[in-house]
Formats: sequence, C-alpha cells, structure tokens
Amino acid sequence: MTNVLIIDSAATGEASVSRKLTREAAERLQRRDPSVRIVLRDIGAAPVPHLNERTVPAIRAGVVESEEAGQALALSDELVAELREADLIILGAPMYNFGMPSTLKAWFDHVLRARVTFRYTEAGPEGLLKGKKAIVVETRAGLYSEGPGAAMDSQEPHIRTLLGFMGIDDVAFVRAEKLAFGPEVAEAAVAAAAETIDEELPLAA
Repeated sequence: MTNVLIIDSAATGEASVSRKLTREAAERLQRRDPSVRIVLRDIGAAPVPHLNERTVPAIRAGVVESEEAGQALALSDELVAELREADLIILGAPMYNFGMPSTLKAWFDHVLRARVTFRYTEAGPEGLLKGKKAIVVETRAGLYSEGPGAAMDSQEPHIRTLLGFMGIDDVAFVRAEKLAFGPEVAEAAVAAAAETIDEELPLAA
C-alpha cells in the first residue's frame, strides 16, 4: 500500500486552484487503488502556528518550559510522523507575493528538525527522509517559470531547497501559471497541470 500525504496551504478555501488540483490527484489515486492511504493536512484551513521565542527551543532542542512549548513539540512530532510515513507527498503551494504561503513556511519550520529529519555530518548536512517522491502543485497568477518574471520566483527554489535538505530530492514541480490572464488561459493552464499531475502519479498505489 502506498501512503500519500497531501498538504494544502491556500488561504482561499474552495476557491483555491491548488486545492482543486490536489483533490483531483487524491481522487485519481483512489480510483487506481482503493486501498491507498491518504492523509490530508489542510494548513490553509487550520494553520500551523508560527514559531516564537517560547516554541523555538522546543522545536530545535526539545526544551519544554511552557504549555505552549509542549503543544508545539507535540504538533511537530505529529507532522514529522506524517511525513515519515508518506511514500508520496503532494504539496498544494499557491504563490503569494512571489513566495510560498506563510502557512506552508510554518509547516516547514515544524518539520525541519536537526537529528530528526536532517543531521549535520563532517561532510555537511544530510537529509534523513530519503526515498520519497514529492509533487509540488504551484499555482500562479502570472508567468514566473520563464521570461522576466523568473527573477522574482522566490517560491520554487525555496521549496526545492527545504525538501532537499530533508533528503527529498525526487521532486516534480507542476505549475498552473497565468491564472489572471483571463478565463480561457486559466482553464487551459489548470487542465494542463492536471494532466501533468496525472503523469507524475504512480500507476498503481
């Protein structure tokens, strides 16, 4: 059985294009193999708290000095467990102001943990979550994969770096771009993205 973790991070609820695409991906997986186990973590609807001076020591070193710190560490452990168990990770990542949503960055802040999901060695940092595949569904109002807008893309390089730091380097970036260029352009972009996602999904779970 394949374990799939889907992370939705859009703040726009049912209007979210990335959420629509991740939902379609889940439906395709279930049609191919009804036994597939899918865990959905919607951090757009239920955001992961941002780190603060009370929770940073808990996440970084397991130091719990308050109830808030204990809750942060428990949540981090839960998120890491979901990530460890997943064979396939699907990230719904809309572009907000040229980068990922702050909700997704907060999720990364809770799962990037030294000696847990990565470690430092004499040869440099080593990711501890190897052997996983990730599909990152990027939705963008403009065109940022090429042309003048590419220089403003702080979304894809950042996500690639954070996944890679944990050892997840088998990553497919699926872009639905030019969503603000009119209904016909947007519809074509979403359809093309859905087709690409389908190609990246395993034939059988």
